[in-house]
Amino acid sequence: MNGLPNFFMNTPGIRKRFAIQVALATAVVGIVAVVSTQAEDSPKVVRPTVVEINMNHMIQPVSAEYMLRGIRHANEINAAAVLIVLSTPGGLEKSLREMIKGMIESEAPVIVYVSPSGSRAASAGFFLLLAADVAVMAPGTNTGAAHPVLLGGQKIPEVMEKKIVNDTSAYIRSIASKRGRNVELAEEGVRESRSFTEKEALEGNLIDAVASSAEEIFEKLDGKTIQRFDNGTTVMQVAGARVELYSMTRRERVLSRIVEPNIAFLLAALGVIGLYIEFTHPGLILPGVAGAISLVLALFAFNLLPINGTGVLLLVLAVVLFVLEAQIASHGILAAGGVISMIIGALILIDSPLPGAQIHLGTALGVAIPMGIITVILLRAVLAAHRRKALTGDAGMIDARGVTQTELSLQGTVFVRGEIWNARSRGKIPKGAPVRVKSMDGLTLVVEPLENPGEGAQLSPQGETK
Repeated sequence: MNGLPNFFMNTPGIRKRFAIQVALATAVVGIVAVVSTQAEDSPKVVRPTVVEINMNHMIQPVSAEYMLRGIRHANEINAAAVLIVLSTPGGLEKSLREMIKGMIESEAPVIVYVSPSGSRAASAGFFLLLAADVAVMAPGTNTGAAHPVLLGGQKIPEVMEKKIVNDTSAYIRSIASKRGRNVELAEEGVRESRSFTEKEALEGNLIDAVASSAEEIFEKLDGKTIQRFDNGTTVMQVAGARVELYSMTRRERVLSRIVEPNIAFLLAALGVIGLYIEFTHPGLILPGVAGAISLVLALFAFNLLPINGTGVLLLVLAVVLFVLEAQIASHGILAAGGVISMIIGALILIDSPLPGAQIHLGTALGVAIPMGIITVILLRAVLAAHRRKALTGDAGMIDARGVTQTELSLQGTVFVRGEIWNARSRGKIPKGAPVRVKSMDGLTLVVEPLENPGEGAQLSPQGETK
C-alpha cells in the first residue's frame, strides 16, 4: 500500500498533469494578490454632494433665514453646489436682498431650479433666478412679473413711485449684467411686469437651461466652467452627485406656515373668539390663553403681509353688527350684514396682486359664518343671564309672594316659598292677605300688600297653590 502513491507519481502522464495544476493554482493566487494590492492602493471614488434647499413659499424673513442657513451648511461640508428648488409668488424686498447677498457670497456655486412643472418664480422669485450662478427652469414653468408693489396699497406721489421703480430696475440690471444674462428683458420683467415661459426665458438668455429633473441638470453641467459673481471661474463637478435635502427646523416650519394669509386669518379669528369667550365666561382660562397666543401669532404674520385698511374696518364692522344682532331683534338682518362684511373684509384684507397671496373665498366663508353664529349665541346667553332674576340669596327673595300668617300691624309672620318668616310692614295687613316682599332686613322680610289681591289668592295660608 505504501508503494501505490509512488507508482502513480512515477507515471509520466500523471506527473505532467500534476505539474500543470500546481502551476495554474500558483498563477491564480498571484493574480488575486496583485488585484487585491491594486484595489487597496487605488483611491476610493467619492460622489460629490449637492445640498438641496426647497423654497416653495413666499419670500419673507423666515424663508430667508432658512435659505441662508442652508447655504452656510453647504459651504461647511464643501458641497459641490447648492440646489435651490424654487416655487414662489414673490415676497418682501428686504428678505430678497439678504438672500441674494448670501447666494453671491457662497463658496459653493448656487443653482436655482424653478420646479416642479406648473410652478413659477414671480416677482422676487425672478430676482433669485437671475442672481443664481446657474438658472434652470422645468418645463411648464414661468417667471417674471417683478414690478415693485408697496405694502398695504399705500398711495405715494408719482415721483416717489418712479424712484422706487428705477431703483428696482437698476438692481435687476446689475444682477443680470454680472451673470451675463439679457439685461433688457430682465428690466422689462420689472418695469412692465412681463412674464416669461421657460422657453422664452431660455431663448432670451435669461436662464441657462431647461431640465426635467435634478439629475438632468447635473448631467448638463458636469465639467462645464461657470463664471462667479466676483469674475472668478469654477468647473462644475456634479456627475452622479448625491443630493442632501436640507430641511427647515420645526420652528421655521411653524413660522413659515403662520405667515400664509389663510392661516393668519384663521389664527386671528380663533384669537378673537377665544378672548371673547373668556371675557363673557370669566374663569374658563383655556379659551383666553389659547386666544391670546393665536392673536399674537396672527399679528406677527400680519406684520409681514400687506394689509388693506379698508379690509380691517370691514372686519371690525362685522363684529359690531354681530353684537347689535344679539341686543336688537332685527330678525337676522344685522347678523347677515355682519357675515357679508366679514367675507368682503377677509377677501380684500391682504392687499397684494401676487397669486396665492390672498385669502380664499372658502376660508372667508368658513370663518365668517361660524364666527357670526357663535358670537350671537354667546352674547345672547350672556345678556339673558344678566337679565334673569336671581333665584337664591337675598336678591332671590325680592318680589317673592306669600300670605300673612298673623295680622301685621308692624310686625308678624308671613309664609313665603314654603317657609315662615318674620316680617314687618308700614301699615296694617290682615291675616291671610297676599303680600309681596320688597326687601330684606337681616332675617326679617319687609313686605307690602299686593295691589291686585287676585294675584295672591292662588296661595293658601300654607303657601300651596289652589
